[in-house]
Amino acid sequence: MQNNNTGTTTNDNFRFFGLGGSNEVGRSCHVIRYKGKTVMLDAGVHPAYRGMASLPFYDEIDLSTIDVLLISHFHLDHAASLPYVMQKTNFKGRVFMTHPTKAIYRWLLKDFVRVTSLSNNANSNIRTSNDDDNLYNDTDLVESFDRIETIDYHSTMDISGIKFTAYHAGHVLGAAMFQIEIAGLRILFTGDYSREVDRHLNSAEVPPFSTDVLIVESTFGTATHEPRITRERKLTSLIHNTVVKGGRVLLPVFALGRAQELLLILDEYWTQHSNDLGNGQVPIYYASNLARKCLNVFQTYINMMNDNIRKKFRDSKTNPFIFKNILYLKNIDDFQDFGPSVMLASPGMLQNGVSRDLLEKWCPEEKNLVLITGYSIEGTMAKFLMLQPDHIPSINNPDISVPRRCQVEEISFAAHVDFQENLDFIEQVGAGKIILVHGESNPMGRLKSALLSNFKNLKNTEKEVKVYNPRNCVLISLEFKGVKVAKAIGTLADEISSKLLTDEDIRKEDNDGIKTKKNENENENENENERVEDEENSSQGLAVSGILVSDEKTFDLNLVSLTDIREHHVDLKTTILKERQSVTLGCKKDLIYWHLLQMFGSVDVLIDDDNVTNIKETDLRENKVNGELEIMIMKSIKLHMVDSLATLEWVQSAINDTVADSVMAILLSVESSPASVKLSSHTHDHHHDHHHEEDQILLRIQQIANVFKEQFGDTFTLLMDKEEIGGSPKEDIKGLITINESMTAKINFTTLKVEECTSKPLKGRIESILKIGSDLVTPLC
Repeated sequence: MQNNNTGTTTNDNFRFFGLGGSNEVGRSCHVIRYKGKTVMLDAGVHPAYRGMASLPFYDEIDLSTIDVLLISHFHLDHAASLPYVMQKTNFKGRVFMTHPTKAIYRWLLKDFVRVTSLSNNANSNIRTSNDDDNLYNDTDLVESFDRIETIDYHSTMDISGIKFTAYHAGHVLGAAMFQIEIAGLRILFTGDYSREVDRHLNSAEVPPFSTDVLIVESTFGTATHEPRITRERKLTSLIHNTVVKGGRVLLPVFALGRAQELLLILDEYWTQHSNDLGNGQVPIYYASNLARKCLNVFQTYINMMNDNIRKKFRDSKTNPFIFKNILYLKNIDDFQDFGPSVMLASPGMLQNGVSRDLLEKWCPEEKNLVLITGYSIEGTMAKFLMLQPDHIPSINNPDISVPRRCQVEEISFAAHVDFQENLDFIEQVGAGKIILVHGESNPMGRLKSALLSNFKNLKNTEKEVKVYNPRNCVLISLEFKGVKVAKAIGTLADEISSKLLTDEDIRKEDNDGIKTKKNENENENENENERVEDEENSSQGLAVSGILVSDEKTFDLNLVSLTDIREHHVDLKTTILKERQSVTLGCKKDLIYWHLLQMFGSVDVLIDDDNVTNIKETDLRENKVNGELEIMIMKSIKLHMVDSLATLEWVQSAINDTVADSVMAILLSVESSPASVKLSSHTHDHHHDHHHEEDQILLRIQQIANVFKEQFGDTFTLLMDKEEIGGSPKEDIKGLITINESMTAKINFTTLKVEECTSKPLKGRIESILKIGSDLVTPLC
């Protein structure tokens, strides 16, 4: 049985460190740290660079500290440096991705190794000493692949206290956003995501659980997409008009992802307009041997796609990814370039490969069209082409330029959210801290301003939203104040439950009694209700004592009694209990120190504000009493004294407990011990003076007056300003008790006599208190 027992406020900093993809698009890689746990999000390369220059800034951190690495999807800018991390560094963590991502990842990265090898060989004559060979080879890829683990959508993994759940992100098949929970703090990483329902993918989900930190893409900043129908119509119209005029259309695409979406659109259009397009005389090619291999993955994971594609599959009894009008090219050398055609070719950034070769071949002719359908990263040929240059450099010889006369158009089918979709998602998630990633500096900056403006009404409130757009290798540290709840377990939980049930029965009986009394006397209703409320409030706070055990893996806190600790926490190897006990004393610190020194001999002085430990025995009474004294007895028991409060602290053990008991016995008996009386008398004979005597008298009067204050409360008044205590009064100090007009009394505290009293019982009570008070304070003076 378990009960929530207590909560303690904790302050911990969440840390975000971008190794890539911060104020840029490409080489996405982010590291988050909290409560000693470290998670890496994605491990991509930058398409605009080659070799080591394309990697995230891995040298900035110790990769051996990474506990878990989560890959959001298979695109190169999010996953292509994963084999390098796993095989070429000291990374020792675990890697997770979804099933479709892993299925496609292997083929995609194998093609990446092949293409970069060809590129390096083709450019070997112009490479400098700073150029590097491939980041890894096929062997590295195979070995790393075997270590990758998969996760299903909506399933939660718990790895040493790091809990993470995968949700649909749209974007591409298998893309996932991850909600990560560490010690109660929830972080949502979107990766690349899309909120638009397209022809085959589900839109990104909003996780059902609250989020504290949102790490979200900002690819399009504050831009807004055209409606999907409008974009499809414009795409098919441009392609149709080009091919009927005898032109060729080049669509540079990523091998997987948006390419399959475009194939679905074109295959349907070609079927519906076969007569206008010469009944198959205008072919559509997909120049990617990789895509043909990976198409099996799309055909396999139909059930992970949206309702539209699953309905077509169910109704037609055929797989929608078995295209009727698409021809696949394994090798560009097999391409018969006669007449108009449509060519989807990778890579999408036109940096190398088939798409770059066809660009250089087709761009000199005006009738041809290059149609950019994806996001273009700064520094790539696709981005440069958007500037409509007159010439482009040749991939095989940069000294040679190729004239560019073809049309260049952009219709974005990139599966990223636009501003409104991003804003709606952010509002639904409701995170108080937002970190923007995966966006160029200007669009990201505009998005940050727009978000701050949108949430300005929450500024300086508990729900204030803060937005960060860090650059690579700039640390963000966020402080979180949370409540840690400890659960009482074992016999301690049973005791709490029993106590709560008992209190509930008592309150029930009281309520029944009050209802009866209410019927008898309605006029007392209000007073009785107040009494019941007070009693209910008083029963809510239960004093519970136990041992607090923290699980470093799960961050759970358990409150358990000492007798149950081995039963419920068998994994504890060593248990250290620190005990503390406090007592109020009336004698001076020097007297206590003298007794402890006589008893134990081994006494180390840690703090001695009043220098009481360095004086002669005959000077003990002359010390100040306001400072701090802290000593260590027998190297194990710490005694801290300030004013009249003495506190003992020690680590529990059989020997330490015995020594602590002995120290406590001395503290409780030091005032009445014969040695103390003799020592006090000795010092009194040598150092007594008039001023000291007056101080002692005033102290005694004040203490006796405090006893009267406790007994009679507000009916007692001391006829002397408290600020005068410590000075020399010119007349006797008196007190007045006024219970009512018929019961008053005047007391002389200097003579300890009752001067006036209107009630004999009251006088007898006062005289008794005077005697008790006198006896109590005499040993202190």
